[in-house]
Amino acid sequence: MTLSFFDQFISPMFLGIPLMALAIMIPWIMFPTPSSRWMNNRMLTLQNWFINLFTKQLLLPLNTTGHKWALIFASLMIFLISLNMLGLLPYTFTPTTQLSLNMGLAVPLWLATVIIGMRNQPTHSLGHLLPEGTPVPLIPVLIVIETISLFIRPIALGVRLTANLTAGHLLIQLIATAAFVLMPLMPTVALLTTILLFLLTLLEVAVAMIQAYVFVLLLSLYLQENV
Repeated sequence: MTLSFFDQFISPMFLGIPLMALAIMIPWIMFPTPSSRWMNNRMLTLQNWFINLFTKQLLLPLNTTGHKWALIFASLMIFLISLNMLGLLPYTFTPTTQLSLNMGLAVPLWLATVIIGMRNQPTHSLGHLLPEGTPVPLIPVLIVIETISLFIRPIALGVRLTANLTAGHLLIQLIATAAFVLMPLMPTVALLTTILLFLLTLLEVAVAMIQAYVFVLLLSLYLQENV
């Protein structure tokens, strides 16, 4: 029976039990736990250096109020990178290729930034819906357009992450299938295809990290508008 290329994105099941929760929890088991040896533990030192560097760069444009989100952003960044990177290994599943999971992360966090803005500075937050100096006849139209763009933000967050990872996995599978089919027919072309597959895999590793960073970066920009 010929399987579809999209079958790799089906949520895994074992004896009728969904394994999505297990796929999400496994990355946390792999993280090193803090200990009294953190000063001479290379893995913990590298992890702390990465978290400090990322948090510093991410929170640089935010004021002191936005620094309260440092733990949430750092945890989300590590979580997304872990899921994206582990999904590139053979016989694994990438939960972030599921739009439902990405929307479940994007909508509550985006809504939290909006609620914070409406609660702390409602005038400033509502002012984003109408640019300064707008001609009077365009005011109703611009308010509707800006409101629609505000509600599209979480959809764009979830769809961007899902589309980039899904496209990358599909492209890897297509090229791998082509290399497998061409191996007995045209070994030279199959070798070139395999080299292309290796380069594409390296690109997907970069995409897995960049998309996690972009997801958290856009959330920090939304937060910056509301604090």
